[in-house]
Amino acid sequence: MKSIKTNIFAMGASLALLASCGTQEKKTELTLSGLDPAKFETTVDGTKPVRLYTLKNHNGMEVCVTNFGGRIVSIMVPDKNGTMTDVVLGFDSIADYQNIPSDFGASIGRYANRINKGQITIDGTLIQLPTNNFGHCLHGGPTGWQYQVYEASQSNDSTIVLTINSADGDNNFPGNVTAHVTYSLTADNAVDISYDATTDKTTVINMTNHSYFNLNGDPSKPATDNILYIASDSITPVDSTFMTNGTMMAVKGTPFDFNTPKPIAPSVTGFDNEQVKFGNGFDHNWVLATKGDITKPAAKLTSPATGISLTVYTDEPGIQVYTGNFLDGTVKGKKGIVYPQRASVCLETQHYPDSPNKPQWPSVLLKPGETYHSHCIFKFGVEK
Repeated sequence: MKSIKTNIFAMGASLALLASCGTQEKKTELTLSGLDPAKFETTVDGTKPVRLYTLKNHNGMEVCVTNFGGRIVSIMVPDKNGTMTDVVLGFDSIADYQNIPSDFGASIGRYANRINKGQITIDGTLIQLPTNNFGHCLHGGPTGWQYQVYEASQSNDSTIVLTINSADGDNNFPGNVTAHVTYSLTADNAVDISYDATTDKTTVINMTNHSYFNLNGDPSKPATDNILYIASDSITPVDSTFMTNGTMMAVKGTPFDFNTPKPIAPSVTGFDNEQVKFGNGFDHNWVLATKGDITKPAAKLTSPATGISLTVYTDEPGIQVYTGNFLDGTVKGKKGIVYPQRASVCLETQHYPDSPNKPQWPSVLLKPGETYHSHCIFKFGVEK
């Protein structure tokens, strides 16, 4: 009897140990940035799988991307002391990305920025797009690509290709469009982003990445102490609804002159300047002096606290600089941190806002048989 009990006890202990091992095996390994990939696994619309993808390089840098909205969720880079630091805002779970309206880290399409009154004319036909921002169409409308699921293909540890098939009539934009976003993490600590798109009807395309950068690594506080450089002699000014009027305004002698690097504050709160007041800070397109030469720095952001620098290269004619003016302390992001106003800086490389209605500006029309292409490089470094 004793041996039977002993055997039963031993068997129970073995089963418990196996169960324990099974539980441990199922436990998700966190990313370097502390994200739990299990919190990003879901299905949208019943058929579209969503998950978290991780890119790495040999320097220990890590970039996490979700195919929901083609979003960068985290970017871990070394600071001046070698400490790995997350430098973008975002959420800890796919549920938050779905339930809290935001552009955090998103691949924006079909049209980044604003279109006046949501109206475009193509081949003589007036098309009314949805108006979701001060009477204008912003970032492709209320269900733009930042809220849609991209198909993901990760070929290696450092590259992922995201694909979206946007049907004719998506947010009332014409044409069946297939677009690709390729994220590559390079050996020299750059996030290289390439965009390509084709269409079967003439349409408009203007894609960008909408990462909210905080190079201090502390998004609980404003990032306005960051030092900004922009290679630009003019901006496209806006009215009180953030809409451009088709002119260009020289930056010399204004708060918008960053040809000599300087802290973002106090210029960003210089509301005695009408343009700063209209933008509630900076929410403007700078006309780049680089003129599409991707070998020349278009902008640079540096944190005096961490020494982390971010240099932006692009073949686009403009860059929208947005200083998180509408963050208001109500959004809780990664690790439970509440994001205050101006907790970040967005550096959105793109064509100018409302270009479909401004024939004097570079065209955003895409026709059948053509391929849209845009290229942006976020190069990270350290200044001690």
